[in-house]
Amino acid sequence: MNIKKHVPNSITLLNLFCGCIAMVFVSNQDFEIAFFFVFLGIFFDFFDGFFARLFKVTGELGLQLDSLADMVTSGVVPGYVMYYLLLNSQHEICNCMFFPFLGFIITLGSCYRLAFFNIDTRQTESFIGLPTPANSLFMLSLPLVLKYSDSLFVLELLTSQWVLLLITAFSAYVLNAEIPLFSLKIKKFTLKDNLLQIVFLTLSVLLLVFFQYAGVPMVIISYVLLSVVNNRFSLDGKTK
Repeated sequence: MNIKKHVPNSITLLNLFCGCIAMVFVSNQDFEIAFFFVFLGIFFDFFDGFFARLFKVTGELGLQLDSLADMVTSGVVPGYVMYYLLLNSQHEICNCMFFPFLGFIITLGSCYRLAFFNIDTRQTESFIGLPTPANSLFMLSLPLVLKYSDSLFVLELLTSQWVLLLITAFSAYVLNAEIPLFSLKIKKFTLKDNLLQIVFLTLSVLLLVFFQYAGVPMVIISYVLLSVVNNRFSLDGKTK
């Protein structure tokens, strides 16, 4: 029995398991523990592909499992979080009991992205559109920013139905937008080839250290903005 071929898929299933646990904590509106399990699931999501390449056991089954696991951890969970944010928001647009379900537009956008990713041959080395794990961390951080912020402006912002709907719509858009995003993988150990990645990682650490949970959405936004600038001016030194 070849145990190696089962290691990556087992790690993928751990991602799914973390997503299931996160859903339970979101249902109890315990967003901090939910954030932890989503982060842990994304950690497993990163290493399943690493071990698949290491053991040379990549295959169609692993690809499908990966997307199905991501659909829960990085698709259903962030949509569920937005559902609760809309449920607890100020009634500026609608007081209808079905209004908060619009948060699951994020889940629909994630599903479409994951399905398209599996058939898009352009995304083998980098991404086009925001990856679902990054989007999930962004959404999971919002209730924590709301919980720990002392700013009245932030409170009003993240309890506004208009703002939350805008975030929901933009999330579904940016997941599937034709925006090339630079890869974080280190393939050549030279400063020139990794300057953009080093700048981003340094910026990310500083944002997280100084702003804690509020730094998470800043990191995701910085990733998208740096990618757009890179696409325009070729900051990584590559010819466009």
